[in-house]
Amino acid sequence: MNSLHLRAPAKVNLTLEVLGRRPDGYHEVRTVLQAIDLADELTLTPAADLRLEERPGPAAPPGENLVLRAARLLREHTGGRDGAQITLDKRVPVAAGLGGGSSDAAAALLGLDRLWGLGLDVRELTRLASRLGSDVPFFLRGGTALGMGSGDVIEPLPSLLACWVVLLVPPVQLAGKTARLYGALTPGDYSDGSCTLKLVEYLYAGMLPSGDLLSNSFDRVAPRLLPELARYWGVLLDAGAPWVHLAGSGPGLFTLVPREEEARSLERRLAGGGLRTYCCRTLGPQSAPSA
Repeated sequence: MNSLHLRAPAKVNLTLEVLGRRPDGYHEVRTVLQAIDLADELTLTPAADLRLEERPGPAAPPGENLVLRAARLLREHTGGRDGAQITLDKRVPVAAGLGGGSSDAAAALLGLDRLWGLGLDVRELTRLASRLGSDVPFFLRGGTALGMGSGDVIEPLPSLLACWVVLLVPPVQLAGKTARLYGALTPGDYSDGSCTLKLVEYLYAGMLPSGDLLSNSFDRVAPRLLPELARYWGVLLDAGAPWVHLAGSGPGLFTLVPREEEARSLERRLAGGGLRTYCCRTLGPQSAPSA
């Protein structure tokens, strides 16, 4: 095999409900994850050792890059000595709550399994993915899925009816974002998971959920840590978004729109203000990282 070309799609969390803190220190969550067609691209080519070229330049030190960690974990697990030249073209905004790094890691696991002729089954790949991060197992399949536990227990769901996602990525960052967001949660921010369960019912019934059914426990927490986030929330609403939620842990913001022309019109209004915006389709499970 000469090389493999793969797409690694981003995601949004249609719901992300934190139920409480567990005795092991992790938080119990219920979440519905949805893949979208904004994607990074990876090219894998056989080589004597493991090398990564990230374009544009590296977003993380080599020891922290999830793609290299996934490659090394897979090689260590199988006892192999194969290498690969990995070229990663980044298109998904980094640290925006869209899961780009996790999707890249899942694509690396799937692609290197093929490139090296390992033939690992999904269960084995899922165990490895769980060691890399709570979102990584989801991206092995993509589509629409229910996340439980700390988010790493994944149950496939019927695909969300085809619709459009409009994203706004504010130019704000929070160091140690995920840990600080979880640390800022109070018992009043916890949920019983009922929004997620209701959304699952809608998906099995083939219905498009309304915005008031979607929920994110960090919607109230994030503006307390990033006060400037409220301005961008308002910008998206003022441009005509029917509702706004954080994409995962943010600071990316999103809304769902049923028709493409409405979504593109909304994106144009936002882009006219010089904002970083994306108009994306929801994807089914066949759009998990694949050649």
